[in-house]
Amino acid sequence: MARIVQKYGGSSVANVERIFNVARRVAQTASNGNEVAVVVSAMGDATDELLSLAEQITSFPPERELAMLLSTGEQISIALLTMALHKLGCEAISFTGAQAGVMTSGTHTNARICRFEAAKVLQALAAGKIAVVAGFQGVNAGGEIQTLGRGGSDTTAVALAAAIGADYCEIYTDVDGVYTVDPRVVPKARRLEEITYDEMLELASLGAKVLHPRAVECAKEHQVVIHVRSSFHEGKGTLVKEAASVEKGTVISGIACDEDQVKFALMGVPDQPGVAATIFSAVAEAGVNVDLIVQSIHRNGENDILFTVAKADFVKVQRVLEPLVRKIGAKELRHQSNVAKISVVGAGMIHHTGVAAGMFQALASAGINIEIISTSEIKISCLIAAKHLQKAAEAIHDYFQLS
Repeated sequence: MARIVQKYGGSSVANVERIFNVARRVAQTASNGNEVAVVVSAMGDATDELLSLAEQITSFPPERELAMLLSTGEQISIALLTMALHKLGCEAISFTGAQAGVMTSGTHTNARICRFEAAKVLQALAAGKIAVVAGFQGVNAGGEIQTLGRGGSDTTAVALAAAIGADYCEIYTDVDGVYTVDPRVVPKARRLEEITYDEMLELASLGAKVLHPRAVECAKEHQVVIHVRSSFHEGKGTLVKEAASVEKGTVISGIACDEDQVKFALMGVPDQPGVAATIFSAVAEAGVNVDLIVQSIHRNGENDILFTVAKADFVKVQRVLEPLVRKIGAKELRHQSNVAKISVVGAGMIHHTGVAAGMFQALASAGINIEIISTSEIKISCLIAAKHLQKAAEAIHDYFQLS
């Protein structure tokens, strides 16, 4: 008998028919003698619909009330899935994030799990029940409901698996594993049998939508094996695990494509100590993560500073930078939204030379210009025009023979 955590995303529970499909899969797992805890997201586009309702009231809803609103999506899912399990003859009980013991800290709508007090979930499993837990939400020390940000249900599932000592955590989604590149962008993409935590973390943080970066961080910290699978059909999926047993010899594991990018450019910035710190401290205080950064070569006592952020943070950054331009003595603030980031990731890059040259050659052969470059030990990212993203992905995929 194994103890298993299964997580189902919004597309997996988008309607009653799909909820029963999930219930049957969960019931089958439990009938094989396993202890099962299930984490679910809100149904389909429910979170977007709730956000739309909030925007109809105000463009700037209080974060506390927004978290209160968004947390209701998962509560609907857990109740309906538990009803479906009862309909199939299974003993099951649902838990909100607070009831399950998900303790969070940070901002109301982008909180982090600080600990998981899973006593109630363990009691339910000991009683032979299936525990159905709301993803994406928790409660802080003051008893306030908080949400974990986009993809937070993945993190809930992995944290739950760690808290209850699960043998592994199955993440069910609308794709049947992790691919060398998004198959919707490059149809001949290949499914990976296994991938390391570090490689998956890079891919997730660079725009791959299969897993949330925090979930992978949590899995690595607690050595939780993640099994990414399709909720719509049977398949082997992809194991996300420690490097030791993962197949050796592959230089590049995957390509990440991210169109969720906006480029800002501060032109004519005085070349003085502390100016960059002033700019990026202000952006950080607005709760925005900066992605790619490049500073131009010094000329006439001035530099140009370019960086990218997520499109969702565009208004926040613009609001911060517009008054800052005058304060620091810069000449102009520009922005560009028709850009995309393409990245290659592979643990094998540490021991192999020429990967960057190969990526640049592939892009050059496809006639694609590079605007910004960023590198680390196991990844290389380039900012390019969004219209060239698919062509760039295909060119790099072919160059490194990832099919």
